[in-house]
Amino acid sequence: MSPSFGWWGKESNRGTPVVVKMENPNWSMIELEGPSEEDFLIAGGGTETPTRLRDKSRNKNAKQLTWVLLLKAHKAAGCLTFIGSAMVSLGSAIKRRVRSGHTDADSTDTGLGVVENPTVKTRFHSCIKIFLWLSLLLLGFEVAAYFEGWHFGAPHLQLQHLLTTPLEFKYFFDSIYSRWVLFRGEYLAPPLQFLANACILLFLVQSIDRLVLCLGCFWIRFKKINPVPKQDVIADMESGEKGYFPMVLVQIPMCNEKEVYQQSICAVCNLDWPKSKLLIQVLDDSDDPTTQLLINEEVQKWQQEGANILYRHRVIRDGYKAGNLKSAMNCSYVKDYEFVAIFDADFQPTSDFLKRTVPHFKNNEELGLVQARWSFVNKDENLLTRLQNINLAFHFEVEQQVNGVFLNFFGFNGTAGVWRIKALEDSGGWLERTTVEDMDIAVRAHLHGWKFIFLNDVECQCELPESYEAYRKQQHRWHSGPMQLFRVCLPQIICSKISVWKKCNLIFLFFLLRKLILPFYSFTLFCIILPMTMFIPEAELPAWVVCYIPATMSFLNILPAPKAFPFIVPYLLFENTMSVTKFNAMISGLFHLGSAYEWVITKKSGRSSEGDLVALGLKELKHQRGSSEPNLVEMKEELVKQEQKAMKKKKHNRMYTKELSLAFLLLTAAARSLLSAQGIHFYFLLFQGVSFLLVGLDLIGEQVH
Repeated sequence: MSPSFGWWGKESNRGTPVVVKMENPNWSMIELEGPSEEDFLIAGGGTETPTRLRDKSRNKNAKQLTWVLLLKAHKAAGCLTFIGSAMVSLGSAIKRRVRSGHTDADSTDTGLGVVENPTVKTRFHSCIKIFLWLSLLLLGFEVAAYFEGWHFGAPHLQLQHLLTTPLEFKYFFDSIYSRWVLFRGEYLAPPLQFLANACILLFLVQSIDRLVLCLGCFWIRFKKINPVPKQDVIADMESGEKGYFPMVLVQIPMCNEKEVYQQSICAVCNLDWPKSKLLIQVLDDSDDPTTQLLINEEVQKWQQEGANILYRHRVIRDGYKAGNLKSAMNCSYVKDYEFVAIFDADFQPTSDFLKRTVPHFKNNEELGLVQARWSFVNKDENLLTRLQNINLAFHFEVEQQVNGVFLNFFGFNGTAGVWRIKALEDSGGWLERTTVEDMDIAVRAHLHGWKFIFLNDVECQCELPESYEAYRKQQHRWHSGPMQLFRVCLPQIICSKISVWKKCNLIFLFFLLRKLILPFYSFTLFCIILPMTMFIPEAELPAWVVCYIPATMSFLNILPAPKAFPFIVPYLLFENTMSVTKFNAMISGLFHLGSAYEWVITKKSGRSSEGDLVALGLKELKHQRGSSEPNLVEMKEELVKQEQKAMKKKKHNRMYTKELSLAFLLLTAAARSLLSAQGIHFYFLLFQGVSFLLVGLDLIGEQVH
């Protein structure tokens, strides 16, 4: 019910009415009387005395102040109502999550026949739980000591007090605690401080690398460096089909991706390239018969439209994506083509994609790869997609562009790129030895002397994972695969004929610093060492390590996505939260543990880019669908039935045990930091613990309940 403002009303209704509409829908439209013209007169008629004028001025100021206070009160009430409703929604979501009891330990099936070893999966979690229980025990011990009077301002004061005071204590607890203080100061603090200093050194080295990359990006922008093909090549292409139009093979590998197959096939079939010079391979690894039929039907429709497109399905589905691409490249007709463009199933290239990438190969025989940038149709879908967009914007804008301009080498992103087929064959072709076949072929091509170009101004739209489960699986593969590859290709790098500088860049920068050291120190320093220093205060982490440098690095990371500046704090916290997944993946890949070979197709939602491509394809093929429409209807009906059966097994947001354990560890350390009044450490631990808690309860991405 709207509050009554009758006490404010006046019998006269002079002046301009002010209408205030509150954000809170529970508040109604309220009409307030504005100041009349007489209120703004300094003197009226010349008969007003100075005292009367001052009284009028005071009354006017009182009215204005009351209006301002009233509007602020309305705004505050709206904010409080919004916060209250948000907290109620959050509480109900947490209650549902806890009540359902679904955790990441419920199922070890990865979805493609790869079952993660339960022993390997729980080993890392057991280590985290040990730290958690130890921190809880120490917190209880420290709280008891605090109430016994052991609350000195700094650790060295405790040691000084113990060394100058005779070991004659009144209580048994004092004796135990004093021995604990001496033990931790002499035996635990030195190794912990050494490990902290080592991680700080790695942190500084990685920060310098990040700063150098940003400076390189600024230099590229300042000098306006942008790879462009030669003008005569562009002129030849504009002259018509007699210009530079080499034979191009386009491959679309997919597996059980019924949400996106139509729009990707439609986008590729609309590429602006002579049909006689273009062949499209739809490489379907789906094990669902209905999905196979739907994709095959879509290919047949485009064939009837005149597109040069083929459907391929492997009987023996070995090697995941690498095996799929390798099988397609073994076709006899591939020898007639000079270049191959690769697009994953959710990628939607623009019609001029080939015209903006292929010309770079003309008169540049050393060029093996042209990589385009990704853009995302769902980057504003939820908080998770916004944070992913920050990371990937930095990856493409800074890392890929700088390495492409100054080194002519970067990791192939697996899609939205054009390869010279000769470079693929010279490098040994696609290999199934790791889960990062794209990085594998890029490293081998670099070792054989091929150069790469990254085009920051050519974009190809795709989707970001909208659920934390999908993103977590994706990041596990992206961080375990490079470590597998590092172990396999290290002897090849050392024995290759490339320059020493390129070898050092591959080993120390590309692999060790950016793929191994980054997840190692992020997890170890901020999730283990920092909480432990709260219970062993003789080992210290400076405030600039906890706050200032991470904030500066987050600021640099967010520069390529300036619209995301309001999310700089969530981004910093989320990156530290993801370190547990990345560290686990890095260890799995480095030591070839069971989960290192986990491959899960990232879940897609089927979002289209500008101008619904699916609708475009259906519109163009409407007159060709007469004979095949009944079969399509039957297949779609069967697909609906299968989806209804799948719905019976209702999906749930899961709780993630490792993240929850770390959340309680950090919150316990935050409580301990209050006893020693460590301000900035307390706030960091508190917010980081809350971040782990939200992620552990799966409240950051898509909510399926």
